[in-house]
Amino acid sequence: MPKPDAMWLPPSLETLAEDALLLRFGDRIDAAVNDRVHAAARRLASLPGVECVPAYASLLLRFEPARWRRGDAAPHEHLREAVATALRESDDTEAATREVTVPVWYGAEAGPDLDDVAAHARLTREEVVARHVAASYRVAMLGFAPGFPYLLGLDPALAMPRRTDPRLSVPAGSVAIGGSQTGIYPQALPGGWHLIGRTPWRLFDLRAAEPSLLRPGDRVRFRAIDGTEYARLAARADA
Repeated sequence: MPKPDAMWLPPSLETLAEDALLLRFGDRIDAAVNDRVHAAARRLASLPGVECVPAYASLLLRFEPARWRRGDAAPHEHLREAVATALRESDDTEAATREVTVPVWYGAEAGPDLDDVAAHARLTREEVVARHVAASYRVAMLGFAPGFPYLLGLDPALAMPRRTDPRLSVPAGSVAIGGSQTGIYPQALPGGWHLIGRTPWRLFDLRAAEPSLLRPGDRVRFRAIDGTEYARLAARADA
């Protein structure tokens, strides 16, 4: 009998700490698995005192133990029952997601690795940019640094092994390719992904009511701009 695909198996539930559980849906980067993660996050977000933190193939549930303590049983046990019930009884209706279009200045000083990506893909610079802006991406998760979005949906032709010589500092706003993913550096950070452009938008701002510009589950598209528009939008962002 063939082994069932892990994508369709029920998630496993692990205890991580006295105030944390982990739902595992798989063990690989896969858009369909990530869809299940975000669907579960939507269903479980209404549980009292529970914070949902999605990753590629897992969902962290941080909770307030006092709100889940009943009698002598551990808070984890009551939350486990509530999670199982919520996942079993909720429907699969897709929730409305935000769509964000991010302006990007490709190449030149903003994208010093664009030529390398083009050579690896056997495409012209213009073809790389066209393929990158044509795709629709999904914020699979935020990680590595506050506000850093890992985006699924990259054209397979643009997949690129990570650099063998990581940079000590990547400029904030850099749009990059690493493996089969694309991402945006929210601050100046070390990094080994290939830089193909830069956005003037702030991806993370502690002064804002919602510090992270993008949320897990958002849909993202890129819009190509030139250096002049980049400077104008950057000045507006800094105002």
